[in-house]
Amino acid sequence: MEQSIAIEQALQNIQLLIGNIEKVIRGKRPQIELILTALLAKGHILMEDNPGTGKTVMAKTLAHSIAGKQHNSEVNFKRIQFTPDLLPMDLIGSHIFDDVHKEFVFKKGPLFCNVLLADEINRASPKVQSALLECMAENQITIGETTYPLEQLFFTIATQNPVEMEGTYPLPAAQLDRFYLKIYFGYVDEATELDIYKDYLGIQNNLEHTQQVLNMEDILLLQQQAQQVHLHDELTIAVRNIVSETRKHPDIVLGASTRSGITFLKCLKAFALVQGRTFVTEDDLQLITPAVLDHRLIYRNKEAKQKALASILNKEMERLSKLKLSH
Repeated sequence: MEQSIAIEQALQNIQLLIGNIEKVIRGKRPQIELILTALLAKGHILMEDNPGTGKTVMAKTLAHSIAGKQHNSEVNFKRIQFTPDLLPMDLIGSHIFDDVHKEFVFKKGPLFCNVLLADEINRASPKVQSALLECMAENQITIGETTYPLEQLFFTIATQNPVEMEGTYPLPAAQLDRFYLKIYFGYVDEATELDIYKDYLGIQNNLEHTQQVLNMEDILLLQQQAQQVHLHDELTIAVRNIVSETRKHPDIVLGASTRSGITFLKCLKAFALVQGRTFVTEDDLQLITPAVLDHRLIYRNKEAKQKALASILNKEMERLSKLKLSH
């Protein structure tokens, strides 16, 4: 009985958070759901699109919707604008000499936060991008011989412009693998865009006065509940099959890793919870496969990128449809 009440509360909290975000971000329900999927799976998300589509505002709205540890405070939100002249110490922090105690003390950088917005991450050099590897994978930062743990709630939302644009560096494979999901934010439809134009002052006001509808403890509890979502054994096998097939497909040069498969399972459970369910369905698998795997694969050419993963997924969906799973 208590468990069912807890699940009901969890589903209400998720809808509360989505509704609060949608006061500012219009016409982006699928993208919002995937961002929350990454958050509840204890992962990080990469958003790619042209400037001006709302990626940065999305990150700010999410952070402003969550209350911090102190009464009436927000979670610790930091925004880093990535530029070609950025250095790793600008993210991690550095040792500064303390005149009083006559010793060097470590001054923490912006990575020590709850919600990090890494804006235009691919405008910085790979050396700077590598500063994110340890904190995103292990929730800690090592400086010399000292390891500093990060906050229990640490969520990175990175935005990037298409690689074809001037002044961008492609993210290395190791960095891409740290992102649980990669989504394309995209432009809104014409009707929604007109609605935004008519009410842009109201939207700006909503952003400035975003309500804190959940607190950090609520988010941490949702992360725990996402882990308890039921996943049918056949769906676990389906994930194994899809990941394995990416390594064998003739149009894929670099397939998905075992870590990718574990990430896939976590995202499936979190996505099901965001959808208001305590079990994963075949539709969940079909919907999130591209967002989980596409950015981890290296294809032979652009034509292969459009077809290879889709053909692997379709084959597995056909197999599952014959089984007629009961959840």
